Amino acid sequence: MVTVLDTGGVAVSASQRRWRARISRGLILWIFGFYVLAPLYAGARFALQNDNGNFSFHSVAVIPAQAGFSDAFWYSTRLALVTVIGVLVLVVPTIIYAHLRAPGVRPALEVISLLPIVFPPIVLILGFMHTAPTWLLIWPYHLAILYVVISLPFVYRSLDAGLLALDLSTLVEAGRSLGARVTTIVWRVILPNLTSALVSSVALVVALVYSEYTMASFQVTPTLPVWIAQFSMSDGHITTAAAMLSLVGAWVLLAVVLVADLGRLQWRQRRARA
Repeated sequence: MVTVLDTGGVAVSASQRRWRARISRGLILWIFGFYVLAPLYAGARFALQNDNGNFSFHSVAVIPAQAGFSDAFWYSTRLALVTVIGVLVLVVPTIIYAHLRAPGVRPALEVISLLPIVFPPIVLILGFMHTAPTWLLIWPYHLAILYVVISLPFVYRSLDAGLLALDLSTLVEAGRSLGARVTTIVWRVILPNLTSALVSSVALVVALVYSEYTMASFQVTPTLPVWIAQFSMSDGHITTAAAMLSLVGAWVLLAVVLVADLGRLQWRQRRARA
């Protein structure tokens, strides 16, 4: 007795499932793209459109000449530089030490790094202003201290992922077998392998400083987001153009980091094959 199996229905069913999955993925991507790009298109169109409805780059060209823009821009730049230095000096050594000498405290560090998300920025800035000493409050860049705190959720995960991708125990043992100190191993072995994570962290910190408004609105010296909010009452086209340029600048910075990371990875792969 011969049994004949009909596999046509199974093949058609599998083909239909693949087709439906492809349609579903495409639909989700289109919805997400529209959700992200539609506001950007509306903002860019408003910024580049004058009162007569004609497109012009006049609103972009006159941004540097507006009152207070250069001061706010350079203050934000200096604030970003101080914040980056604070992250590199305080956060990076702490995470490396936790991975090398105290892996048991990593869960506690992960919980602590999430606390800035739990507390709203308004709570952090008000608490800081009421408890910080006067000499710290009159420091022009005291806002960088809070920016280091609120950047912890991003910086910690970027550096933690970079360290987990390394075989630290092997690298440390190899360095010690050659007579190197721990500081030498960290400086010449671990940090060069953390370049991608460090650059990503710096890019995230810079983007944060150039976009944060809540804390900066309590300061005497306006930052770029505060200037945009204040100047919006004078000319909406110019402030929208400034906001779009700030957003594009953050995107370009992150894109440069991504391209550099991919190029470094490809260079390593070619070097390993050679």
